[in-house]
Amino acid sequence: MPKRFQIPILSVLIIFASLTLAISSVSREKREELFRQVELFADTLAVIQADYVDEVKPKDLIYGALRGMLASLDPHSQFMDPDTYNELKVDTEGKFGGLGIEITIKDGVLTVITPIEDTPAWKAGLKPGDRIIKINNELSRDMTLSEAVKRMRGRPGEVVAISVLRESDKKILEFKITRDIIKIKDIKEAKILESGIAYIRLSEFRENTSNNLNQQLKRLSRLGMRSFILDLRNNPGGLLESAVEVTEKFIPSGEKIVYTKGRKSAQNTDYFASLKDPILDLPMVVLINEGSASGSEIVAGCLQDYKRATIIGEKSFGKGSVQTVIPLVDGSALRLTTAKYYTPKGKEIHGKGVIPNIIVIEPKKPITDLSLDILPLKKPLNYKEDIQIMRAVNFLKNPKKESQDNEKKPKL
Repeated sequence: MPKRFQIPILSVLIIFASLTLAISSVSREKREELFRQVELFADTLAVIQADYVDEVKPKDLIYGALRGMLASLDPHSQFMDPDTYNELKVDTEGKFGGLGIEITIKDGVLTVITPIEDTPAWKAGLKPGDRIIKINNELSRDMTLSEAVKRMRGRPGEVVAISVLRESDKKILEFKITRDIIKIKDIKEAKILESGIAYIRLSEFRENTSNNLNQQLKRLSRLGMRSFILDLRNNPGGLLESAVEVTEKFIPSGEKIVYTKGRKSAQNTDYFASLKDPILDLPMVVLINEGSASGSEIVAGCLQDYKRATIIGEKSFGKGSVQTVIPLVDGSALRLTTAKYYTPKGKEIHGKGVIPNIIVIEPKKPITDLSLDILPLKKPLNYKEDIQIMRAVNFLKNPKKESQDNEKKPKL
């Protein structure tokens, strides 16, 4: 090997020092192939160091290669340099200014999972499925999730300009959204609608969600609750443990709620109901839509599998993968997808979503004001104007008739 290759190769030794240990369980043929590819990487690094027009630090080259490597796997895996990793660790420790949207990369495009209710993004009119094509006039095409989040998060009171493609309207919309401190209330509504039909809207699964739900269920029971609508529309998920705790309130103890499956047995985990006195005799409907993701899909998928609840609305988002953060020796880390979620009957959630028992498509409201500078005021819940809630109400009043009517309709 020419002399000019030796110094750059030394610079990558620390990255691959544990390579032999990491692949000790791999077959001989695969080990040999992997080492050949590692040699190709080292040779490429050496050529760039020697011949590229500008001098580049080996660390910058390796970090760039690792970012590309992780980004090539799936939208949720990423390489985090030490600064990004530290930001991740402190994300939940303090307040920050943001817009209030959950985002992902879908079909290679930055996509809104859902705007969180009562946040600037929700008030401005962002919708689930909106494709974010620009952030502050910068194209989002090559942004990672973490880079996009960085651009939207920041000092409260500052304006962020976002351009989105709304495919349902075939229009590009311009939004100017002012950052604010994001405070999320997990239970938005809890009331009796009519005929003993209770309604709870759950916006996210947080640390105290299970206790808050218990309190509301007891209160509604005292008010004469005889059946129950759990609204998970536009609920992007949250804590897995919280979703499990919510689900186990409605299925027998000992039943499986969800399980994860990866390539290794250590990545496989089963989650079972353990509540001693679940609510098993309360007729129940769960509402979902394209903004329901992750924890919402775990709840809906489990209750659907056991026929404990009838699912009404639109197909959910389909976010059902598990990311594990793996620290590296220099303070950086990998955020690696290591498993996927499955419902008790083995239905894969990721990329597929939960399909309702009764599909009710919410009418798309026409856009009359494209400036979108005036924030709409929140209106009190008028459930009779919500066709999905009303379908749930009618089902709980007469489940046999609603089921028969649904069977006569063509399946989507």
